[in-house]
Amino acid sequence: MDIFKNVHLFVTVAKAKSFRRAAETLQLPTSTVSRRIAEFEHDLGLRLFNRTTRRVELTDSGRRHFENCLRIVQDAELAHMELTNLQDKPMGVIRASLPVDFSMMFLSPLLANFSRLYPDIQFDLDLSPAHSDLFSGSIDLAIRMGPPKEQNLIARKIASFSVGMFASPAYLATHPHPITPQDLTTHECLRMKDSPWTLKRLSSSDHVEVVAVTGKIVANNVGMLKQLALEGIGIVATASEFVTTEIQTGALMPVLPEWKLPDVHAYALTGTRLLPAKVRIFIDYLVKQMPEISTL
Repeated sequence: MDIFKNVHLFVTVAKAKSFRRAAETLQLPTSTVSRRIAEFEHDLGLRLFNRTTRRVELTDSGRRHFENCLRIVQDAELAHMELTNLQDKPMGVIRASLPVDFSMMFLSPLLANFSRLYPDIQFDLDLSPAHSDLFSGSIDLAIRMGPPKEQNLIARKIASFSVGMFASPAYLATHPHPITPQDLTTHECLRMKDSPWTLKRLSSSDHVEVVAVTGKIVANNVGMLKQLALEGIGIVATASEFVTTEIQTGALMPVLPEWKLPDVHAYALTGTRLLPAKVRIFIDYLVKQMPEISTL
């Protein structure tokens, strides 16, 4: 039995979730695909798929094996591309999962310039807070704020942002200005998650205070939290670069400017180190360009 051919067959069926669709992709009879998968399972001593009349689904063992097999297939395809010089001229579609606010503020101008530099590369962008599966083959890379929780992802830092606290003049006119970090406990704090704020004094990196902040609103969208701060609802903790215009116009004012929260880092995530030229060049471009608008 040709092991690699059956690994490729297994990956194709797993992606298609159907023996028939996989057979159409591979231009094989459906019966051949079904038989070879059964032989593959027999050789492994594991059931890889749960079969129904409508579709096939990976078992738990199948999902673990799929991640490893997908890397093997992708690496082989990329090695073939390099051998045939297809890497010399980057082209094709980059499918990327991006955070909404980060993309709108920082990535849009960079994407526009990148598209002018590399006209043969197109983008299929998913702007969603949901974490896309980088091993399914449907996404080439994801950009996320904060290091990945998954140990098997490849992460490359592309930017760092300094995080401060800001409020509108209207809010500060009707609430006492915080003088110490613990004063924040009496304020409406607009948060990305319902957890304490860890503040570090700028003049002393060893001086840290953990503040159990509260407030009516917790949201997973920093743009909404910023807008609520502009409406005078409370104090928002966000990257200074994200409110540069509002600070310059006086729409927002720094709160406790001698204190800051931990920096936020943006990472480009991929499922493998062996990347197509189009993805590798795009990540290199972001690493080079992002420091101009961040504190990296």
